[in-house]
Amino acid sequence: MTFIRGISGGASAERLESLVRQRLEAGADKAGIDAKIWDLFGEEWAVMFTDLSGFSRQVAEFGIIHFLQTIFESQRLFVPVIEAHGGILIKQEGDSLLVVFRNVLNALECAFDMQRSTLEYNARHEPAEHVLLCVGLGYGRILKIGDEDVFGHEVNGASKLGEDVAMAGDVLLTQNAARLLQQDARWDLQVLPIDACDFPSEAYRVTEKSLA
Repeated sequence: MTFIRGISGGASAERLESLVRQRLEAGADKAGIDAKIWDLFGEEWAVMFTDLSGFSRQVAEFGIIHFLQTIFESQRLFVPVIEAHGGILIKQEGDSLLVVFRNVLNALECAFDMQRSTLEYNARHEPAEHVLLCVGLGYGRILKIGDEDVFGHEVNGASKLGEDVAMAGDVLLTQNAARLLQQDARWDLQVLPIDACDFPSEAYRVTEKSLA
């Protein structure tokens, strides 16, 4: 499986690079090349970006071993939950995870199960070792390069919400993701105006009505 994934990701990345190089050539038909790129790699996915609240402060206070421990524990908690909900872990960078799902509902249910896993874990550990999860979710057409990387407006939105806006325990949605849940009676959506870099201009905090 690892070998197959390596071939798929490598071939996709090489194809994309070739098209981008063509786009840079003088007189290139940029619109035509862009259309080809979207035709090859454009897909609709739900995008999850996670971050751990207070992580930089804890590293400064407790040191690099504490950093490694927290990363290890967060992986142990979250990866099985992601897999159980059909998520594909695209990449991990430090204390952040980038994950894609075929639909918003799977992503949202996964996010809340991840939050529940942190509550259970934190109840058994001292505050210095708590795992405090922030989640941003987006949905829309993105460029998916094998299972190696993703690019697009909703990727940026999920990253902005998860890394820069969400507080510990939050699950935040872009407008596109929230629209798909407005008729679902299980969720409360609270408008959360964001004044940051013109995206997202508006976002939503979501809670489960049964837990509100």
